[in-house]
Amino acid sequence: MGIRGYHPDHFARVTKMVSQRPVVIFSKTSCCISNTMKSLLQYFGVSPVVYELNEIPRGHKIEAALASLGHNTTWWVPAVFIDGEPVGGANEVMSLHLQQNLRPMLNRGGAM
Repeated sequence: MGIRGYHPDHFARVTKMVSQRPVVIFSKTSCCISNTMKSLLQYFGVSPVVYELNEIPRGHKIEAALASLGHNTTWWVPAVFIDGEPVGGANEVMSLHLQQNLRPMLNRGGAM
């Protein structure tokens, strides 16, 4: 385990949450970067499901499970998933956008 607050049940919950819609964002209402990611995706006409971790029950446990998903711990929030797969945070999503790879990824994932 090694990550404080991480539990396999929380990872299973995250997996279920991201598998139900083409685009999912785990966010915090006070995070301006999270708001930027929501706006960018909405600009493409995508209506992501947004889970505000500071407003949902056991949001801190979900955040710990998100931290366990990757090697890069700088993208816990916002955490963007397309077609059930972790894309990353703001840096990764913006890089995809600048490389003109975000729109095709959204298309393949059924979000557009």
